[in-house]
Amino acid sequence: MSETFDLLIRDGVVATPSGIAQGDVGVRGGKIAAIGSLNGAKTAEVFEARGLHVLPGVIDSQCHFREPGNEHKEDLESGSRAAVLGGVTGIFEMPNTNPPTTTRAAMEDKLSRAKNRMHCDYAFYIGATPANLGALGELERMPGVAGVKAFLGSSTGTLLLDHESDIAAMLRSGRRRVAVHSEDEDRLKSRRHLALPGDPRTHPVWRDAEAARMSTERVIRLARAAGRRLHVLHVTTADEIPLLADAKEICTAETTPQHLTLAAPECYERLGTYAQMNPPIRDVSHREALWHAVNQGVIDVIGSDHAPHARAEKDKTYPDTPSGMPGVQTLVTILLDHVAAGRLTLERFIDLTSAGAARIFGIAGKGRIARGYDADFTLVDLKARHRIENRWIASKCGWTPFDGMTTTGWALATIIRGKTVMRDRALTLAAQGEPIRFTETLSPTP
Repeated sequence: MSETFDLLIRDGVVATPSGIAQGDVGVRGGKIAAIGSLNGAKTAEVFEARGLHVLPGVIDSQCHFREPGNEHKEDLESGSRAAVLGGVTGIFEMPNTNPPTTTRAAMEDKLSRAKNRMHCDYAFYIGATPANLGALGELERMPGVAGVKAFLGSSTGTLLLDHESDIAAMLRSGRRRVAVHSEDEDRLKSRRHLALPGDPRTHPVWRDAEAARMSTERVIRLARAAGRRLHVLHVTTADEIPLLADAKEICTAETTPQHLTLAAPECYERLGTYAQMNPPIRDVSHREALWHAVNQGVIDVIGSDHAPHARAEKDKTYPDTPSGMPGVQTLVTILLDHVAAGRLTLERFIDLTSAGAARIFGIAGKGRIARGYDADFTLVDLKARHRIENRWIASKCGWTPFDGMTTTGWALATIIRGKTVMRDRALTLAAQGEPIRFTETLSPTP
């Protein structure tokens, strides 16, 4: 008797834990039910995938969607729409909103806002502050929470945890992996005068590599003392790589597509404040070190650090300009372009954009194409070539630092829990995103 499926993805090149090979995938009840040659199967829907690679759904573990408080830049609907248009099936969203996501009420409000409005699956970070350190162990266990996020150096928003005693207390409160923005606040303050008015090229001079190295060295030391797992976000320097490599028993690391693609001073000369982010885009030597760290396995995951701002804000005079750039919609094609250029293997792309996040954060049922897992897929044409243009960007900001860049490798469909939400670069369904589940906080079965 032939099997029956809700969806059959037929004749694609499927990336499974056993390898990458031609085959079919059968989906039933939002889960992967069968992989292989499924000729003769009965199915309600067929997706003809010949010529496409069927990859595990891409998870972007660092996004700022600005809601509540700054919806003129982005909101949960527009940010998640940008995500699925770019091939991303799930995101982790950051807490530096207004008000910041630092209490149970604020988290419940964000989860309520997301329901029936977000196009991709989602989880939210709880932000660490000196005022909520004692509550973090409880807050990190709420459904839909990705974990704790701490800003060790000031960036966009009001969240900051810069005193060593507070950082140590944060690391002792709770058990899940803690994600940190790692720059030393005292050094940033002492070097603020080096940010020359009207000259964004001085951004990486002010927020220099030593500010990142000092902070990362300290937080690793404190995490070891606390026995706490740590995740260092958007690593930007050659100086941090040896520290991270020596701490793999407790510490994982992320870098971003823009730090692997852009370089100072050219990006500031060409883009001005539109290249401004924290930590900064640095020179080619740091970019090369990041690529070496990717290839050596020191970098565990790539996130976009999607952080949009309105043009009117970016067009002010540096340094009175906000740091951050959009990236969730371009993450897949920028990285696939590096695959096409031979800098990255497709297998490593998969590890950095799906399996890595699932492994690091203990995501339940996502991150690989295997029986029983959520039917999340990013279907890509590795040969497709298109020009990235501002008019394609769905984020409210309406711009990308990669405007005008032609890339090879594009997502042509986004499937989430068996439902095709994007095809041929257009939305196909209304928002149906759900909270991402984590093995450490699964609710007991009644």
